[in-house]
Amino acid sequence: MVQISGIKAFKIIDNVFWVGAKDWSRRLFDSLIPLPKGTSYNAYLVIGSEKIALIDTVNPGFEKALEDKIRDVVEPRDIDYVIMNHAEPDHAGAIPYILGIASKAKLITTSIGLKMAEIFYGVPIERIFVVKDGDKISLGSKTLRFIEAPMLHWPETMFTYLEEDGILFTCDFFGAHLAEGMFDDEVEDILIHAQRYWAEIMMPFRFSALKALEKISNLDVRIIAPSHGPIYRNPKKILSKYFEWAQGIAKEKVTIIYTSMWGYTEKVVKLIESELIKQGIHTVVYNLAYVDIGDIAKDLADSKALIIATPTVIGFAHPLTMLAMYIAKLLKPPVKYVGLITLYAWGTNADKQLVNALKELGVEIMDTVNINVTPTDNDIKRVRELTTKIAQKIKE
Repeated sequence: MVQISGIKAFKIIDNVFWVGAKDWSRRLFDSLIPLPKGTSYNAYLVIGSEKIALIDTVNPGFEKALEDKIRDVVEPRDIDYVIMNHAEPDHAGAIPYILGIASKAKLITTSIGLKMAEIFYGVPIERIFVVKDGDKISLGSKTLRFIEAPMLHWPETMFTYLEEDGILFTCDFFGAHLAEGMFDDEVEDILIHAQRYWAEIMMPFRFSALKALEKISNLDVRIIAPSHGPIYRNPKKILSKYFEWAQGIAKEKVTIIYTSMWGYTEKVVKLIESELIKQGIHTVVYNLAYVDIGDIAKDLADSKALIIATPTVIGFAHPLTMLAMYIAKLLKPPVKYVGLITLYAWGTNADKQLVNALKELGVEIMDTVNINVTPTDNDIKRVRELTTKIAQKIKE
């Protein structure tokens, strides 16, 4: 087997090579998303009998690693096309470098991608070739078809399909932030990483995802080659999961997020968790003081209900609670039912604040329980009633 790291390219099939980079040390993406297992920037070299295409590039800082892997297979000056499936710098950041050493290469992108290539990377317009949905280019023995997939997760995004070999190059779609493994069956928990990535990146664009999935449903897809994480040589399992996630199909599951300053909120959360478990509900609990936001996103992706518990700080919900609410609004999970718990000492507007924040999510608020520091018998009764109502709703 060809080496994965160093200057060596990795052969996927005859005349198709992985020439990307593994970034084991990266720990944060978009100044927000934790990367506990690093990530990869996958680029692919496709060699036809007449022409050569490079599909996507790598993150800035990895240009030389990309060049070395290309040189392991062909001379960069022989590249005819550089295909920009997506303009974000982690995939397109090396375009100026590659076009500088591949002097005859044309950049292939969508009409929106043309503008981004000019703005982000200063690519001269005469070196850009615009394609639209269904267009093809021939490499001689290999044919590349382009499939527009806007808002997955930028407006210029497209997929590239290698017809003769059934390989679908999807950039961020079907990705996973993971440096480990070259193929999906080499990573034991690949679907967990894939779900986390879906929730962080693709979940806000579920409608666009469904349209794209329908577009590719009639293709003979034998391999899915995304631009982050492992390559799927068993594509059925990830296709099945993406259909499920894109449709917003959720489990009988509740995600609880909370903040606790002096332990009072945490005690109430433990009661809620215990009550839900008694009723056979899959329950996950996150303390916002220590949480990995990616883990919350992953569990919201298939939860029917969310319970938020917060102390009051100067009359309002704890700032960590509001940060989590803001992120939830951005991600637009398929949650249908919400329960709210607020604890306060002398007064609170936290309940009203949370209700207002939830309006954009279009969820049904089952109840809001305000507790003055220590729960009374009546408070405990209301908390139990709330858990029962949520359990009944998500079992319907």
